[in-house]
Amino acid sequence: MFSPLNFRIAFFLATRQLRRSSKWTNSLIVFVMILTFLNLVIVSGILVGLIQGAIEAVREQYTSDVIISNLNTETYIEYSPDIIRTVESLPQVDALSARYVSGSTLEANYKSRTDPNEKPNTAGAQIAGIDPVAEDELTGLSRWIIEGEYLQPGDYDQILLGSYLIKKYIPVDNPGFSALDDVGPGSKIRIQIGNVEREVTVKGILKSKVDEVSFKAYMVDSQLRGMIGRNDFNVDEIAIRLKPGSDPVVVRDTLLRNGVGTYAKVQTSADAQPKFIKDIRDTFALLGNMISSIGLVVASITIFIVIFINALTRRKFIGILKGIGINGQAIELSYVMQSIFYAFIGSAIGFILLYAFLQPFVARHPIDFPFSDGILVAPLSGTLLRISLLVVATIIAGYIPARMIVRKNTLDSILGRK
Repeated sequence: MFSPLNFRIAFFLATRQLRRSSKWTNSLIVFVMILTFLNLVIVSGILVGLIQGAIEAVREQYTSDVIISNLNTETYIEYSPDIIRTVESLPQVDALSARYVSGSTLEANYKSRTDPNEKPNTAGAQIAGIDPVAEDELTGLSRWIIEGEYLQPGDYDQILLGSYLIKKYIPVDNPGFSALDDVGPGSKIRIQIGNVEREVTVKGILKSKVDEVSFKAYMVDSQLRGMIGRNDFNVDEIAIRLKPGSDPVVVRDTLLRNGVGTYAKVQTSADAQPKFIKDIRDTFALLGNMISSIGLVVASITIFIVIFINALTRRKFIGILKGIGINGQAIELSYVMQSIFYAFIGSAIGFILLYAFLQPFVARHPIDFPFSDGILVAPLSGTLLRISLLVVATIIAGYIPARMIVRKNTLDSILGRK
């Protein structure tokens, strides 16, 4: 029975043992605990952060905090001007961008192609008609220009192309995929939207890890509006950024209460995420936990071996303690306390390293994955849970070998007999 007296005796024995142990041994065990803690958190955090980085990029560069789009039964957002005025009246709104979006065919070699059997240099693309100033304020679109220049409000007959529309940047050799060849800033291309054709000049090339940006072409909204005959100013998308601290769900529900849902689909950035993205994130979290559990097992084995060897070499001393009346449970508890000490110190140092250095560093310098800028996702609740798992594992790993040695016959322990 773990009485207060047994607890005090165990605490005395544990602190005495730790003070007399080799500093190098203690440091090595604590170091193993630090690495185990970081493994538990970072592996899962990086795998989830790979997907979370992509989700955050979509929010920043495309949907923003709230996005309004056309209903599935409509081709555009009806009463768009009224909806935009409603959005602008909300105190939480910081910026917005209204976009016209239309499918099109882009063609690059229409002037030089003389053979009718020659494969045309074409690509299918969605064209977004934007207010260049409002869009850049909302999503920072100009940051992703890698060739040429960004659009200006008066840039008629000029266009920006996403890098995925150009073969130089996405050399995919697939019959079902088409991209423009030999196109860059200054090139003339032809746009066909329905029966309307227009020759435009490529002003710049955009390259982003967000597909919605790199697969699109962009031109000034007033020109695209004329090409698609949208003289009623009804747009296809309205992306809304909120002021810091505002809740997107509250804004979404406010717009729905104001009747916007009758004419458009209102979603937060989380609502607009495809289900497969959420499934991938959950799968990566599961994989991270499975991989991290290996480190937890290694740490448990390490503690088991250390405590077992420690107790085995002090078997005679343990026998003497039992002989003078020290309860065996107090001795077992002393070794459990040593395990808790290693786990707690290792976790505390790892906790500081994680939140004071690693997470801020990765946030400032995201990991450059091919399709996202990965971040380190380490929510406090999940981290505390992992600390609890590490402590529980080390308690069990410390108790079992101590129990094995302490329960041996007292006289045999004193005399060193097996």
